[in-house]
Amino acid sequence: MLTEQQRRDLLAAARRSVEHRVGVTADAPAVPDDLPEASGVFVTIKNAGRLRGCLGVIDGVASLGAEVVRCAADAATSDPRFPPLDPSELAHLDVEVSVLGPLERIDPLSPEAITVGRHGLVIEQGHRRGLLLPQVATEWGWTREEFLRHTCKKANLPPDAWRSGAQVYRFDAEVFGD
Repeated sequence: MLTEQQRRDLLAAARRSVEHRVGVTADAPAVPDDLPEASGVFVTIKNAGRLRGCLGVIDGVASLGAEVVRCAADAATSDPRFPPLDPSELAHLDVEVSVLGPLERIDPLSPEAITVGRHGLVIEQGHRRGLLLPQVATEWGWTREEFLRHTCKKANLPPDAWRSGAQVYRFDAEVFGD
C-alpha cells in the first residue's frame, strides 16, 4: 500500500509532530501528501520499549498525512492513560504508525475469521466501542479468544460480549516504525 519513501515521510512527520507538541521545535511539521487513502490510522509511542501513548481514528476525516500528524501529537499529550510527554523523554522514543484497512464485519465464533498477528479487532455494542491493533495480540502472546476478550474489555464491555450480541469487525493494518 505505501512505498518505503511514504513510510519514512509519515514516520518523520509523526516524530516532528511529537517534538512540536512538547515544545522542542517551533515549526509545525509538514504534512506529507501524495498518499493513498486509508480507513484509519493509529500512532503508537513507546519509551524504552514501554507504551507511552497510542491514539488514532477509525474513520479519518482528513488526509492520511494530516491524521498521522494529529494523532502523533495527541498520542504524546492526550492519551488519558498517561501524563503528557516530557521533552526529556524524546531521546528514548520509538514511533510506530498503523495504517488501517477497511473494517469487515465477522462472525467471531468462526475460527477462520481472525488470524492473530494479521487482524486487528473492533468490538462494539450500544455506545461502546473498543479497538486493538493486530500487533497487540502478538506482543502479549494472546490466543484468538484472549484477543477477543481483551478487545471487549477495551470497549468497557463484559469479556464475553463477543459471544452475546456485540458486533465484531476485523481489519488489516500496515504497521511500521523506527
